[in-house]
Amino acid sequence: MPVLNEERHLRSSVKHILQQDYDGELEVVIALGPSTDRTDEIAAELVRQDPRVHTVPNPTGRTPAALNAAIKASGHPVVVRVDGHGMLSPGYISTAVRLLDETGAANVGGIMHAEGENDWERAVAAAMTSKIGVGNAAFHTGGKAGEAETVYLGVFRRSVLEQQGGYNEEFIRAQDWELNFRIRGAGGRIWFSPELKVTYRPRPNVRALAKQYKNYGRWRHVVARYHAGSINLRYLAPPVALSAIAVGTGLGLAGFPWGFLVPGGYLAAITAGSLPAGKGLPLRSRVQIPVALATMHMSWGWGFLTSPRKLARKVIASRREPVPAQ
Repeated sequence: MPVLNEERHLRSSVKHILQQDYDGELEVVIALGPSTDRTDEIAAELVRQDPRVHTVPNPTGRTPAALNAAIKASGHPVVVRVDGHGMLSPGYISTAVRLLDETGAANVGGIMHAEGENDWERAVAAAMTSKIGVGNAAFHTGGKAGEAETVYLGVFRRSVLEQQGGYNEEFIRAQDWELNFRIRGAGGRIWFSPELKVTYRPRPNVRALAKQYKNYGRWRHVVARYHAGSINLRYLAPPVALSAIAVGTGLGLAGFPWGFLVPGGYLAAITAGSLPAGKGLPLRSRVQIPVALATMHMSWGWGFLTSPRKLARKVIASRREPVPAQ
């Protein structure tokens, strides 16, 4: 578990791991970044309460460095990645181990089930699990079991992680995609299954959500430059929408009223799309879904358009070739 400022969810996340009905041995390794809240204090309490819980330092605060440190400190043949704000569903680990055996996959993963605890978070969760919010990504919206390009979090064979040398620490974001890219390049199989579900807690406010999706867009462009064949229309939709809205608004302000049709059409589309997404939610959540959608789309688009080439050059320089099994 890579954690940074996770005082709100860490205790519950670890509880969901320790309560798994897995027959084998289990250990939890928490990699502690430089948090400014009570995360370290809570982690220390968890260590005292259960001998299966351990911590390792991650002074950089970077997720891939945390993952590598935790993997190195662990000692079992299966490695389950969990985030500090993710809650494993009952039977997650035993199901994942079974799927590793049945499919022969190197890594298996499932659905990122966003679930909020207040009106705003419920609105974000609805946006994150709707096609108008994230397109047709199976790990967000569900789908049939089968081979995939990448999966959410992941349950790995340790031998494969060691074979590939772990995560590339230059990928501050999208490190899962890059590792799975190398695994597939070495002939390994990545397997998605809707049987696996992790409850995910969304960001608590607009600012945090905007930062998250700006980073997503920024690093998606890095991935596109790293591997030219990885881009598709779903990833291009937010930057195209942002550009069109900016141009349309500019034309409208310049005296061409028809230009406002573009931002107006976008607002109408996300408002209409929020109706089925918000079905069954309280009114205060439903009215915030368009805000969540616009924040996600526009922040992703801005991050993609402003992603610096020097960042891509840096990670390209750190490229690792897939390592075939010996």
